[in-house]
Amino acid sequence: MGGGEETKTGEEENQESTTPFDLNDYIIIKEGEAEILMHSKNEVFYNKTQVNNRDMSIAVLRTFISKRKEEHEALLSKRIKKVLKVSEDHNSGSEPPSESPKPNGKSNGECEEIPDNEPFVTCEERKKLPEGKGQGELKPPKVLEALSATGLRALRYAREVEGIGQVVALDNDKASVEACRRNIKFNGSVAMEKVESNLVDARVYMLTHPKEFDMVDLDPYGSPSVFLDSAVQSIADGGLLMCTATDMAVLCGGNGEVCYSKYGSYPLKAKYCHEMALRVLLACIESHANRYKRYIVPVLSVQMDFYVRVFVRIYTSAGAMKNTPLKLSYVYQCTGCDSFHLQPLGRTVSKNTSVRYLPGFGPIVSQECGDCGKKYNMGGPIWSAPIHDQDWVTSILADVKSMEARYPAFDKISAVLTTISEELPDAPLFVSLHSLCATLKCTSPSAVVFRSAVINAGYRISGTHVNPLGLKSDAPMDVIWDIMRCWVKKYPVKAQPPEHSGSVILAKEPVLQANFARAVASLSKAQAKKIARFLPNPERHWGPKLRAGRTITSKHASLLGPETVNEILNNNEHQGEEPEAKRKKTQDSTSIS
Repeated sequence: MGGGEETKTGEEENQESTTPFDLNDYIIIKEGEAEILMHSKNEVFYNKTQVNNRDMSIAVLRTFISKRKEEHEALLSKRIKKVLKVSEDHNSGSEPPSESPKPNGKSNGECEEIPDNEPFVTCEERKKLPEGKGQGELKPPKVLEALSATGLRALRYAREVEGIGQVVALDNDKASVEACRRNIKFNGSVAMEKVESNLVDARVYMLTHPKEFDMVDLDPYGSPSVFLDSAVQSIADGGLLMCTATDMAVLCGGNGEVCYSKYGSYPLKAKYCHEMALRVLLACIESHANRYKRYIVPVLSVQMDFYVRVFVRIYTSAGAMKNTPLKLSYVYQCTGCDSFHLQPLGRTVSKNTSVRYLPGFGPIVSQECGDCGKKYNMGGPIWSAPIHDQDWVTSILADVKSMEARYPAFDKISAVLTTISEELPDAPLFVSLHSLCATLKCTSPSAVVFRSAVINAGYRISGTHVNPLGLKSDAPMDVIWDIMRCWVKKYPVKAQPPEHSGSVILAKEPVLQANFARAVASLSKAQAKKIARFLPNPERHWGPKLRAGRTITSKHASLLGPETVNEILNNNEHQGEEPEAKRKKTQDSTSIS
């Protein structure tokens, strides 16, 4: 903790150790193995709902530490073999091969630089390694929580994640830092040894600590866009960035111009808007990373509750960075039906051993939709490459199942991870079966029947963790609509006006004759085993909470619940913090409900 301790002044240390507090003024909240003290006033932000977020983050951190160790040992073994081979060639009298430079781009996401921290090797092997390399064991990963509030997340990381190193918690709010330091002391010696809290602007701190942290956690109240530029610079090569965005109204197309100003992408209002939000955020992080010759490799991207959360590894490579346009696409969404098409931003042309990077061919669609004849809306650019690493997802899920008792939100995160493990990795966005049927005004086939028709046509199909009614497939939209036309032939619909989108679609004869016979793979393994994948909220008013520092009034009943608001207002009644009229209004709304 040497570097972290130097950031504290003597005055801060003294204040931390001498500031008294009365336990009777606080309530104790326990989550996992950590406990925090919460004041009755809304001074420091805390949201019980985010237990899902914190549990998922802990599961990913455990897998990251394991993978990091495996990668390091594999790299060391490779280097030892190379050095031994050079030594043997030299002893045999042959000319040692010249050291060829490493290629700039690597498909597996390895960085160019060889880490300075390496695990223990034998003395004989160590002598044969280059000077200064392989002399020490891999250091425990250093973690930064950029916006700590109560410090609950940092405390859980320190107490629950084995093999973790120093955890630095930051906040630029004095009350939050005091609460965090109070909670660190309250959690005992382990927390006091590993966790430190600093009163500082996270952006400035990250900019002044380049490539210092192995893991950086961004979980702001709202958009993370203002923190991304400094965050991608503070992470070591191969490190992990964990980023949350809660401004879903913006990301899902409610304010397209605001989304563009924050994230550099224009969102579309569609059934897949929550997955598009994930892909917009990933494209934004990649854009910030590219400015410093860095790029991202997503390992897990999740939409849960009222937010999106992405876990990406960050590497440095000017060569691999050139592949970014190949991972981005614009989206054309028909305004009359559910048809959508992706327009890649770039392409490559290979000749012998050389690769040329060129603009993508376009336009991929005409002015009018080929299915219903309506116009297209265009959105993006979005991240169109895979948003999960299925090997990571399998490891995370296995770890979660092996430690069920250590995850307070086990049911929720295991359900989400199970669904993600069955998603098609190379099928961006999805269609909604009910929305397709709404366009045609027809009865809906069961998901099993529709899946079977797609599989029998020679394509792949899966569900999505974002929407229980969503279906991801590599089948083109004309095949999807042909299947629906065949369905309507079996189950006719009432005639609609000729200008209606459904009428235009059904007026065309299907090119593909759909086969609705039950396919073997029409049910996923989780569905076949009847494993729960989409769980209801555990309690009412399970969602975003009031920003810290704001006075709770009757207008917050929809967020916190009338009972909670009334209890808080009654406690504050003698202090005159809210007019009588507002309290009466809350009581009236309670009686109505």
